Amino acid sequence: MNVDLLQKSVRPRNEDEIFSIIIPTWNNLAYLKLCVESIRKNSQLKHQIIIHINEGKDGTLDWVKQQQDLDYTFSENNIGICYALNTARNLMVTDYLVYMNDDMYACPDWDTALFNEIKQIGHSRFFLSSTMIEPYAGNNCVIVKNYGTSIDSFKEKELLQEYSSFTFNDWQGATWPPNVVHKDVWDLVGGYSKEFSPGMYSDPDFSMKLWKEGIRLFKGVSNSRVYHFGKKSTKRISQTKAQYLFIKKWKITSGTFTKYYLRRGEPFNGLLSQPVLPLAVKLKNLIKRIRALFYRPD
Repeated sequence: MNVDLLQKSVRPRNEDEIFSIIIPTWNNLAYLKLCVESIRKNSQLKHQIIIHINEGKDGTLDWVKQQQDLDYTFSENNIGICYALNTARNLMVTDYLVYMNDDMYACPDWDTALFNEIKQIGHSRFFLSSTMIEPYAGNNCVIVKNYGTSIDSFKEKELLQEYSSFTFNDWQGATWPPNVVHKDVWDLVGGYSKEFSPGMYSDPDFSMKLWKEGIRLFKGVSNSRVYHFGKKSTKRISQTKAQYLFIKKWKITSGTFTKYYLRRGEPFNGLLSQPVLPLAVKLKNLIKRIRALFYRPD
């Protein structure tokens, strides 16, 4: 894959910036504008915002160029999430990399909740996620409340009135964006794995790489909240190939890893430990590994 950058731009450093927020985008300008505006409006701290523009055929590149507070990288072709994140990382000027999707809306104080958690941890060997509010039930890591499934139906005023009223625990198993990791940890594991390009299953793969390096603090922070419209770009990508790739690489399924290792969605109760897998789960993974050996993409 040709990942040569046609353009990139970075502003002089602002010493007060805390996070470098990387947002990959793929012809999704309306949602990107809303995402960026929510960060500007609802953040309590100053941050560097880096956009990676895939294709930009919908006017994204021109719009980003007009913004005085955005850094960017640009590829004429869609290089996917993995290459986009790794490329944009080179523009970072802070210690903390935040990965955020372009179809997310950052709620007030999303950033202070994460940064306060980081200061309390006191070291860099962690992986934190914000808590998503989503319109439909999908997993036990999200708050379910429908504030719209598109920009046209988005109930922003209602969201801002209610987002902090939902009771929700901090949770185990940080994986999904928005997430934050120290740049040294990102570099230690080599960022996102390019073999998962354009990006499906790259999130659990990244978490597994952290696990293999001995990191056991994977925490979802309840008070850091974002609204997620849901898979406005990733729904265009098939997941089957990446599913089998994960099994071939790590010898277990992504589901086994997130359920038994990360215990994703369970109430947070401290550092994770090496699990003992039930025999039935071991057998299931053996069968999946055998199937993966014979999988051939169309």
